[in-house]
Amino acid sequence: MQTAKAANLGVLFLVELGVLVGAAYWGLARDSSLGWPAGLAALTVMTAAWALFGSPRARFKARGAGRVGFEVLWFGAGVAAPYAAGAVGWAPALAVACAVSKSLAAVWGQ
Repeated sequence: MQTAKAANLGVLFLVELGVLVGAAYWGLARDSSLGWPAGLAALTVMTAAWALFGSPRARFKARGAGRVGFEVLWFGAGVAAPYAAGAVGWAPALAVACAVSKSLAAVWGQ
């Protein structure tokens, strides 16, 4: 069981990175001169939001329903961004990985 819990923490970390990559991909996939600045801005906003509210060392740690709401918005935005950019296969895979991993984390109290 400890191995499964440790593996889930690794998957959670990879899902968090996937959300950040998805946000950056959305900006980079835009067909305009704002491609890389939009990707950098999306990555920066998502990273700042996670650092302020979602990370274990967050300055303003969200708890309870606020935490659930934040995570739904943050992970939802990370899944919606690549979908909006045209990565229609990758976005649902990220959504499933997120849902399974976050559900296991809730059950195991991670």
